[in-house]
Order: sequence, then C-alpha cells, then structure tokens
Amino acid sequence: MRARKSSSEEELNQTTIFPPQTRRKGIGIRKWLVVSESGQSHLEDIGKHSIMKRTGLPARDLRVLDPILSYPSSIFGRERAIVINLEHIKAIITATEVFVLNSKDPAVVPFVQDLQNRVMCSNVAAQRATEGFDNDMEVTEKESQELPSFHAHHGSEKHANLDISQLPHLSKDTSMPKMKMKGSSPMTAVDVAGAAGTMMLPFEFRALEACLESACRCLDYETSTLEQEAYPALDELTSKISTLTLERVRQIKSRLVAISGRVQKVRDELEHLLDDDNDMAEMYLTEKLVSQPLDQASLSGELDNDSINLHDEREEEIKTNGGESLSTIKPNIEELEMLLEAYFIQIDGILNELSTLREYVDDTEDYVNIMLDDKQNQLLQMGVILTTANLVINAGIVVVGLFGMNIHISLFDGVPGQFWGTALGTMGGVVALFYIALGWGKTNGLLA
Repeated sequence: MRARKSSSEEELNQTTIFPPQTRRKGIGIRKWLVVSESGQSHLEDIGKHSIMKRTGLPARDLRVLDPILSYPSSIFGRERAIVINLEHIKAIITATEVFVLNSKDPAVVPFVQDLQNRVMCSNVAAQRATEGFDNDMEVTEKESQELPSFHAHHGSEKHANLDISQLPHLSKDTSMPKMKMKGSSPMTAVDVAGAAGTMMLPFEFRALEACLESACRCLDYETSTLEQEAYPALDELTSKISTLTLERVRQIKSRLVAISGRVQKVRDELEHLLDDDNDMAEMYLTEKLVSQPLDQASLSGELDNDSINLHDEREEEIKTNGGESLSTIKPNIEELEMLLEAYFIQIDGILNELSTLREYVDDTEDYVNIMLDDKQNQLLQMGVILTTANLVINAGIVVVGLFGMNIHISLFDGVPGQFWGTALGTMGGVVALFYIALGWGKTNGLLA
C-alpha cells in the first residue's frame, strides 16, 4: 500500500510541477512554417532532434534561433543548410525547404509572403524559359533538316558558289545546330542551356535574398522613422532649450545607438562572408546536392575520356599554381558574391544615414553647449555688475552712517541746504564709483 501510495504521489507531483505544456517545450517541439521549393507552405510541429536530422545542423546552431535567448545577427553556412538570424527573421534554409520560426509574428508575415511570391515567380519564369528553349530547339532542328533537301532540289553543281553567310541560321560546323538569340551572337544549344542555368538563382539563394531584403527593409524603415522624429526635435532644441525637448533628444539618441549597433552587426556579417570564399562556397546547397550522386557514380564506374581530360587539365592547373591541392582551388562564387555585395551596399547606405544623423546630433549637442556656456558667461557678468553695485552702495551707506552718529559737528549748525547738498553729493559719488568700476572691468577684459 505504501509503495502504491508513494508512486501515485510521485506521479501527482510530476504532473503538478511539470505540466504537459512545460514537458512538451522541454522536448524542444516548436511550430515551424515549412516553405517548399514550389512555394507551398504548411505548419509542422517539429522536435529538436527531427530538425537536426532533416537539416544536418548541430545543436549549437539551433540555439542561435532560440527566441528566448538573445543572439546578434548572424548567417552560417553549413553542409546541408544555411542558418539565418537577421533581426526578426529566424530561419533555416535547405536545398529544397525553408523552415521559418515565429511565423505568426506580424513582422514575419510579410517576409513569408514575399518568399512564397519570389519562389513561385521564379518557378514560372523557369518553366517559361524551358518551354521557349524547347520550341527554339525544335525550330532549329527543322531548319537543319531542310538544308539537305535544299541542296538535293537545286543540285550541288549549280549552287556550288552559294555563300553560306546568306543563311543566318546556319554555321560552318553542322555537327551542332545553332540558333541566334535576339541581341546576341549565335550560340549553341549547350551554351544556351548553360546561360539559362546561370540566369536562374538556386532555391537557397532566392530564400537568402528574401531574408536579406526583409531585414534591409525593416532597418531602412526604422531609420527613416527615426530621421523623421529626430531632425524636428533637434531643430526645436536649438531654438528653445527645455526639459521636454532634452528628454526627447535623449530618447532619440538611445534609439540611434541601438539601431546603429544592429545595422553594424549585419554589415559586419555580410563583410565577413564576402571576405571568406570558403564560407560562401558552403552555401551552394543545390550544387552540393546534385554533385553527391555524381561523385558516387564516378567512384563506382570507370572514367570516360572527358573526365580523364578534365583530370589532366586540373593536374596542369595545379602544377602551374605551385602544386596546390584541389581543396585549395577557389570555387566559383561569383553569383553569391554579387548577391551579397548588393545588400552590403544597401546596408552600408543605411549605416551612412545613421552616421549622418549621429553627426547632426553631436553638432546639436555642441551648439547647445555653446549656448549654455554663453548664458553662463552672461550670468557671471551680471553677478560681477551686481557685486560692484553692492560695493559702491555700501560705500554710500558708510557715509550716511557717519553722519548719523550722535556727535556734534559744525555742519549740523548750518541751513537745511547743506543737508541736501551732502546727500546729493554722496549719491553722485556712489554713481561715479560704479561707472569707474565698470570701466576698469571692461579695460581689463572682465566684462564684455
């Protein structure tokens, strides 16, 4: 009975101390918005270990996305995923999916809509480009098939002197059909396919661009709002110094410091990525996903002539570069580098606007300090003048005190006119001493 009672009491205590919601959060299950490469999105309750298994991320990278903890803005490129922690955006990007945390946040909803529209529009554009390319290839193949019938109909002897340049859709090399695009030189089908592939960004870069654009838009909006509030308040402070305006400027300066720190962190993160080619190469998730089956097939099968030639070219390149290994060869990261440079310039422009506002605040503070110093100098001059007036008045009081003493002198036996003469002479002497003191102060630079 005691054993049953103790076990039931333990279960009751566990239920009381750790309710179901707390136990569920302890497991690490959170609601993630999953956006696929087709643009479709749905909510999933994914645990910590499940998200680690699907993305290949370690636990320390997931802590960066924890909303309870405070981490600065950061972008990590891993083997199978990209971790994004920019302002209000906390997401994990893979080659086929995007996992967004806190999708119900009002600040995250526009980002999710922009991401879906961007992915859908890119898919539609890719589909149209593929259909147009197939149509152009069909037309080119038909034109190449009509060439033998043209010679067969007119005879080879009669048209032996035919200028092939008159046929714009033909080339000297008839082994590969060529087509002429608008505004470009003739290109082979392989070249067109390669150009179409370079024009379309991979899925992870489209998602990364949406994250960067949303973060830049958020910072730009906060900067514009701060500028609209700061400049009128600073102008008002220069015209009228009061406790209310000083409090407003203090709050504006605090916001300015906070926003500048956030923008500077994003700028430093982008600059770090642009300086490290290996980190940018890690972000090519689609390319790594496609190259994995090819690498496995190349290891299991035999090398063909093209792969042997490519290997020989790589060996020659390594010899010319001083014997560097294949891992040290610089990857082709121009596509991602151009993308990051565009948003680096935008972030740098926002930081310049904040720096200009900071300089304006500093100039206003200097101007206010100068005004306060001028007021203080005026008060000091007023104090000197009042002290001088008090000194000369005290001198007159001394004279009056001497005449008020109970001592008999011959001046008291005179007519009343002598009294008024003495009084007026004392007052005139006091005024004369006052102006003499002011003149002496101005001569010595004590008074302005």
